[in-house]
Amino acid sequence: MKKLAFILTCMLTLCTTLAIADNDKVIIVKQLPQTAQLFLKSHFQNSKVALVKMENKVVTKDYEVTFVNGNKIDFDSKGNWEEVDCKASSVPAKVVPVQIQRYVKANYPNEKIVKIERDRKGYEIKLSNRMELTFDTKYQLTKID
Repeated sequence: MKKLAFILTCMLTLCTTLAIADNDKVIIVKQLPQTAQLFLKSHFQNSKVALVKMENKVVTKDYEVTFVNGNKIDFDSKGNWEEVDCKASSVPAKVVPVQIQRYVKANYPNEKIVKIERDRKGYEIKLSNRMELTFDTKYQLTKID
């Protein structure tokens, strides 16, 4: 009987956690963390926002901003950018670390950076020719796809 109660408790906890974790909510730009709002004003001032979503995860919240032209930016719970995907243009130069810009300019002078992701391991960028380059936290190239 104790095992059954334990199993039911675990299942209830799991279901509750999953229900909370996958809860997207549409918000307005002013409801984003201040850091995210400043990032948008600095780098995407002339872009029209189509949709802002807040995703409740188990412990944190993530944010996704989608622009009318199809570009997207993902922010963490503190408003720090995690991914900038510019399908309709190129990633603003001020967003890309200088060392990565130099590498791309030297090795792929005719290509634009259309997407950049960052996490604790480093950066991954996608070029306009669909090549993907991965850099570590010291901006050293580690992988080419």
